[in-house]
Amino acid sequence: MKFCELLNDIIVKCSCTASDLCSGSDISPSTLRRYRSGERVPSADSKTLAALTAAIASIAEEKNIPGLDEKTVMTQILACDDILSTRIEDLLYHFDTLLTLLSVSTSRLSQKINYDASTISRFRSGQRQPAEPLKFAKDVADIIAQISGQPEDLAVLAKLLACSEETLINEKDRAEKINHWILYGPARTENTISTFLSKIDDFDLNEYIKAIHFDEMKVPTVPFQIPSSRTCFGLKEMMEAELDFMKATVLSKSMEPVTMYSDMPLEEMAKDPEFPKKWMFGLAMMLKKGLHLNMIHNIDRPFAEMMLGLESWIPMYMTGQISPYYLKGVQNNVFLHFLKVSDAAALSGEAISDHQADGKYYLTKSRKEISYYKKRAEQLLQNAHSLMDIYREDRTNEWNAFLLSDARTSGKRRNILSSPPLYTMEADFLIEFLAGHNVADPDASRILAYQKAQRGYIEEILQRETITEEIPVIDSEEFGQYPVSLSLSGMFYDQDLSYSYDDYLAHMDHTRAFADSHPNYKLLSSSTQVFRNLQIRIHEDHNVMISKDKSPAVHFVIHHPKLRSAIENFVPPVVE
Repeated sequence: MKFCELLNDIIVKCSCTASDLCSGSDISPSTLRRYRSGERVPSADSKTLAALTAAIASIAEEKNIPGLDEKTVMTQILACDDILSTRIEDLLYHFDTLLTLLSVSTSRLSQKINYDASTISRFRSGQRQPAEPLKFAKDVADIIAQISGQPEDLAVLAKLLACSEETLINEKDRAEKINHWILYGPARTENTISTFLSKIDDFDLNEYIKAIHFDEMKVPTVPFQIPSSRTCFGLKEMMEAELDFMKATVLSKSMEPVTMYSDMPLEEMAKDPEFPKKWMFGLAMMLKKGLHLNMIHNIDRPFAEMMLGLESWIPMYMTGQISPYYLKGVQNNVFLHFLKVSDAAALSGEAISDHQADGKYYLTKSRKEISYYKKRAEQLLQNAHSLMDIYREDRTNEWNAFLLSDARTSGKRRNILSSPPLYTMEADFLIEFLAGHNVADPDASRILAYQKAQRGYIEEILQRETITEEIPVIDSEEFGQYPVSLSLSGMFYDQDLSYSYDDYLAHMDHTRAFADSHPNYKLLSSSTQVFRNLQIRIHEDHNVMISKDKSPAVHFVIHHPKLRSAIENFVPPVVE
C-alpha cells in the first residue's frame, strides 16, 4: 500500500476533515493535499510525519476509534511501500551490520534463506536490493533469531537493539525485535543526495582557493630524479610510489592529459596522517600546472559511499580540469587494479581483495613502457562512460551546443530552481532592469540575446513536452537576509545582478503569466528556498543538469544512471 492510500483510508475511518488534520499537526493544506494525491511523501524520520501521526492519534482518541494509537499508526505508515523505499539503504545497512557483529557468513546465511551467497554479498554492499524488502527483513530476522541464542550473541544484540538480554531469551520475541530494528532502526548517518547538492550549493571556489592558498602555490621546477623503473612492495613503498609519480608528472615539461584509475581501497593508506595531505597537494600541483585529468572513478560500492567520495571531489570538479568517468557493472570482488599514466611516468598496481599490503606497484619512466601503459589507459577510457560533463566558461560553445541538442530531445522535464528563470521575464522589463543596474550596453545586448535564445529553447520544448518548475516565493524578511540574483550562469556572466524585492515579485508575476499562456508549463511554488545558488534541471531518463549560479559559474551534466535516478527522485524538504 502507498502512503497516500493509507492516509486517505485513515481520514475516512476517523471521519475527520483535512482542516482537522492541518490544525492538529501544523501542516499546510497544500502539503496535506499533495500527501493525499501521492504527489509528495514525507521522509520516514521527518518532524512532519511525527506531527501528522500524533494528530491522527489525537483525533482517534477523541472519537474513541480503536487501533489508531500513535505507535500503531506510525508502524502502518512506515510499512508503506513508498515510505520504506526511502529507507532501503538503511535496511541493507542494518542487515550488513547484523551479519558483521554476529559473525554470520554469507555462505552460512545462504543455506537458510532463499538467496545465493553472491546475491547476499551484493545486498550487503548495496549493489542490489531485495524485491520484497518486508519479507526479506522478516526472513533474515527469523534466521538470525534461530542462530543467535548463545549468551555472547544475546549480549551483542542487547547492545545493538538497546534492550535487556532478558527480553531476547525467547526466540519469537528476539525475531520480532530484530525485524523491527532492520526495518525501522536509526538511519545511517551518511551523505545523501540532499547533502551532496547542499555541498555544491554552499561551495565557493574563490573562497576555497584562498583558504588553501592555491593562488599562492608555485609549481616547483627543481629537477626530480627517479630510477628508470622500480617495483614497490608494502604500503609504505606504494605510498612513496604514488607521490613520486605525481612529482615526476608535475616537474616534467609535458602538458599532456593524465589518466587515473584505482579500485584499491584507501583505508589503509589513509591511516598515515601525512599521506592524504601530500596526495592532495600533489593533485593540486597537477591542476595548478594546468594539466587535465581523466579520472575513472570506482563507483561499484554502496550508494552512500559513492556519494561521500564524489563530495570530496567537488572542489576539484569546480576547476573544470577533471573529466570524471566510470566503468559499467561490477568489475570483480577478487582482483584489485591500479593505473596512473602521464607523459612523464606510469604507475601500475595489483593486489588481491583484502590483501592490498601484499600486492605490488610498478613505477616507470621508460619511454617504451610509458607508451605501453598509455595504450592501456586509452583502452580503459574507451570502455569507460562519462560520469558527468563539466562545463565552465572555457567550454561555452560546447555548453550552448549541448543545450540546443538537449532541447530537441524528447522527454519530460522537471526543474528545481532557486530563482525565477530568465526566459519567463518580459523583454521590456529586462531592459529596464539592466538599465537600473547600469549594465554596459555590450553586456546588456549579450544578456538580452541570451534571454531570447533561452525562451526560444523552452518554447520549442513546450510544443512537444511538459516542463514542471518548482520555484520558491520567499517573503521580504528572508529576501532581505538572502537576496536573490538574476540567473545568468548559463551565459557565464561573472557579476551578480540582484533583484529589489519588487523586481523579484514582478518576475514571479511574469512567470505565472508565462504558465497561463503555455499549457505544457506547470509552475509549483513554495515558501522555502531549499538551495540559494543552484538550478537543477531534470530531463527524465536522459540527464540531470546542476548549474551553480555563484561566480565562477559551472554546470554539471550527470549521466550515470544511479546518480541521475537518485536526483530525479529527489524531493526537496519543502515547508509550505
